[in-house]
Amino acid sequence: MNWGKIKVGFWSAIGGAIVLAIIGFNWGGWVTGGTAEGMAADAVVDRLTLICVAQFTQDPEQAQKINELKKKDFWDRQKYVEKQGWATMLGETKPDSKVADACANQLLKMT
Repeated sequence: MNWGKIKVGFWSAIGGAIVLAIIGFNWGGWVTGGTAEGMAADAVVDRLTLICVAQFTQDPEQAQKINELKKKDFWDRQKYVEKQGWATMLGETKPDSKVADACANQLLKMT
């Protein structure tokens, strides 16, 4: 058995795997499971934010409430949106804090 050829083959395979991983993660669109979960959670928040904004637009007092929202400090805006019920989704009993925060930011961009 020629151990020299086996060593070269082994290290070539290792090197190829490393190069493949570098190319895949940097340019091939590969992501880790944790990254994929984070991206999915962000996508859900983005979709629910649209519902939150739509619920705001259905509020008969929206002009007054957007002015109140503008007067709030940035750390109080999320709680304000939560209290209005705009970030509480159908079938849920509590508002989603991430949706409320994103919704407040979106509402302020609209005005």
